[in-house]
Amino acid sequence: MRYPRDMHGYGPEAPQANWPGGALVAVQFVLNYEEGGENCILHGDAGSEAFLADVVGAAPWPGQRHWNIESMYEYGARAGFWRLHRLFTEAELPLTIYGVATALMRAPAQLAAMQAAGWEIASHGYKWVEHKDMPPDEERRQISEAIRLHTVATGERPRGWYTGRSSLNTVDLVSEEGGFAYVSDTYDDDLPYWRVHQGRPQLIIPYTLSANDMRFVTASGFANGEEYFQFLKDSFDCLYAEGQAGSPKMMSIGLHCRLVGQPGRYQGLKRFIDYIKGFDRVWVPTRLAIAEHWAKEHPYIAPEVIPSQLDKTEFVARYGSIFEHSPWIAERAWDGELAPANDTAIGLHFALRSQFRMATPEERLAVLRAHPDLAGKLAAAKRLTADSAAEQASAGLDALTDAEREKFTALNEHYVEKFGFPFIIAVRDNTKASILAAFEKRIANGAEAEFATACAQVERIALLRLQSVLP
Repeated sequence: MRYPRDMHGYGPEAPQANWPGGALVAVQFVLNYEEGGENCILHGDAGSEAFLADVVGAAPWPGQRHWNIESMYEYGARAGFWRLHRLFTEAELPLTIYGVATALMRAPAQLAAMQAAGWEIASHGYKWVEHKDMPPDEERRQISEAIRLHTVATGERPRGWYTGRSSLNTVDLVSEEGGFAYVSDTYDDDLPYWRVHQGRPQLIIPYTLSANDMRFVTASGFANGEEYFQFLKDSFDCLYAEGQAGSPKMMSIGLHCRLVGQPGRYQGLKRFIDYIKGFDRVWVPTRLAIAEHWAKEHPYIAPEVIPSQLDKTEFVARYGSIFEHSPWIAERAWDGELAPANDTAIGLHFALRSQFRMATPEERLAVLRAHPDLAGKLAAAKRLTADSAAEQASAGLDALTDAEREKFTALNEHYVEKFGFPFIIAVRDNTKASILAAFEKRIANGAEAEFATACAQVERIALLRLQSVLP
């Protein structure tokens, strides 16, 4: 079974963002323009809107208009937008608009103001409605229609995309449509990354719901502008400090005209903008600017091999020898759950090691017995596997003196007679002297303790072998 979710990402060492001007953090503001694109029977929908408005516990009204909800959305268009427009233009900060196509078609004055300000206008879909139950063909049609209407409204095709109320298929469908510098329907990282679908790489710029003003109208959210400011400030301070430590990140801030456009909430946003202006080395870009920067600094490079995507035959051919002469471990790993998290040396080692640990004692003993003696007869006859030969050579075990060879032979014979399997040690971690010292120490162990030690060394050898072929 293949597990499609990527729980690994960049891992412990994220790439160096190299933000322009040596910025320590990229702070990116998004204004969602949804007013006029929400659920409403005037728009041909089955009922009223109930999402992200100041009505606690709102539910859709089938077949009816909800005057209160409609007027709250209208507040965003009539008042909230202009308050935020003044804030960002006076502060001379760039902004990305997530524009719902049908909402833009009902907002000529607002759209003109966005364009006059030079803001990026990305697509926020055709309508501001739920997509989770939408059939793929219908969602595909709506993506196409969103692009068409967006182009009619703005004069150019959108280069960024965010559905928001997305389906499981959204990112794949938008990637298949193509032509987008970025897609933002994920919340899974502090940096952009490339996602491959059907052989085509698509840049993903993750978005946010934690630093999103939608939390003014959700449970456990912001009660007032002061709480909002404090959360934004704490987020910025954390990311700025990480940048100072050498790992610059991106901070996304999601806004809505009808939410933070309200006076009591607006003040928290304004305070935050004033706050970050007191710092140097802060880059405030559009999302398109981030996409263009990332594509230049970190262009997609196809990996040589992706273990979790190999068929069984190739997987076993590549990794069946990681545990000495025991391809059944790779076979069981492939039959188990492989995911993107298993595409690194540590990740694939975990999958293989888990099968080794779940094997019966007899099966694990067979793996131990499959290992050659150190500097033994197989080495002398040059019949070691390529991995074993290279490992033994790394510690000089292929160039022993006659006295050293006699000592290894005597220790090998004594060890095998006592434990029933060869002495195993991760040679690449050791020198000839430390190997002999470990040999003499471990030969005094009890059977149970030495079996556990040998198994741990087998796992270590497997990791070192994987690290030589995978990132």
